Amino acid sequence: MTDTPAAPVGTPASGDDTHLRILSTTDLAGIDISLSDVVATVEGAYRTLHAGQSDNPRKLTVKPRDGHSVSYAMLGRDGSRNVVAVKTSYKHGLDKGRAEQHYYTALTLYDDVTGLPVAMMDCSRIGSLRTPAVSALIARECAAPGARSALVIGTGTQGRLALPFLLTTLPGLDRLMVFGTHAEGIEAVREQLHAHFPDREVEVVTDVRPAAAEADVIVATAGAHTPATVETDWLRPGALSILVGHGLAPSTLHQADRIIATSEAQMNVTGTDMADADGKLPAVDAEFPAVLAGVSAGRRSDTERIFAYNSGLVVTDIALGHRFAQLAIAQGLGTEVPLWQ
Repeated sequence: MTDTPAAPVGTPASGDDTHLRILSTTDLAGIDISLSDVVATVEGAYRTLHAGQSDNPRKLTVKPRDGHSVSYAMLGRDGSRNVVAVKTSYKHGLDKGRAEQHYYTALTLYDDVTGLPVAMMDCSRIGSLRTPAVSALIARECAAPGARSALVIGTGTQGRLALPFLLTTLPGLDRLMVFGTHAEGIEAVREQLHAHFPDREVEVVTDVRPAAAEADVIVATAGAHTPATVETDWLRPGALSILVGHGLAPSTLHQADRIIATSEAQMNVTGTDMADADGKLPAVDAEFPAVLAGVSAGRRSDTERIFAYNSGLVVTDIALGHRFAQLAIAQGLGTEVPLWQ
């Protein structure tokens, strides 16, 4: 850790452009940020993107033929924060169990006003907050009026905060369900829910079909090996199904009354496992930034079954990463490395 007093965001503590502030997993873990702050930051990134002030090119993907790993590279610019960033993501062991998998992701931020580096950080906490915040925003905009029940499929990184974020944007939810196959994951879901909403309880379900039939909102965050495969004919009228990882069958997409995606281009890159027998994905009815901006309708009727594809947009990582950098630098966290010296 550096003992140098915090400098303004975008200004290296060393006073030159040869140093880069590194924010580790431990640095970021100690930063306190509310769920509502995260939601507001992510929402602002979407609104800025829709206004044409930000850039979010399609991600680059590399995957070997045997599918044992996948890596992404994402470049973007947040026009409201005047920040440019590059995010890299690498996951290894996709053909193995969760305990044998390795995942590394990093975000490097540059101040586009001063031209100086802001920070390079582990992006795992950013992603663990950003993705469920986006799902919660989608639920706020696209769930049927009066939605009362939610089912989360999966108890990994993305599943553990799904319910607290849903309650942040849909406080009227009164039945919270989770399906998972790992005891430690289920316990982690309980712990996260109690940490943010100590008076709320989660119902653990072992049969996905009846739970899906009773859920107004389904968030599927499970890994590729999940036994859960919710079909569209299991869903109640008006149900909203949000795909983050796995847990929904392709029928929930192809037979949906309305399809929303955070980015249609990214869905076509990362959503190929939902393709039909001809390898095709249906067209998207609306992209979520336009829904948030009020240009496109999230929902047109109370009975529509809506499918939403939540793929990460780097502008949301940039906004939330910059927010964390602001908080970290204010607290004097991080290590200055003479990277370009």
